[in-house]
Amino acid sequence: MSTIRVAERHALSRETARSRLGPFEEQLKKYGVKLNWSGFKAVIDGTGVSGGAEVLDSVVEITIKLGFLAKAAGVDAAKLEESVRKRLAAALSEQA
Repeated sequence: MSTIRVAERHALSRETARSRLGPFEEQLKKYGVKLNWSGFKAVIDGTGVSGGAEVLDSVVEITIKLGFLAKAAGVDAAKLEESVRKRLAAALSEQA
């Protein structure tokens, strides 16, 4: 099982940072992955994928665990990590 960890710093309030994750969540939905939020923490759930997200005062942390089904489907952990990092940075940027 591969585990991807991405931490993106931000200078936003926790509420604003959390609200900016909407487009990121929409991208995940295209792949059948959902974020189930409880306050500023979420459980990531999908076929062959699990993990979590947390919005802290100055950083958003995402952890994604790829199971056997994701690997069998050809998910490349390095490419996925790069994509998550890029989308998270865009969502949390000052220009967003």
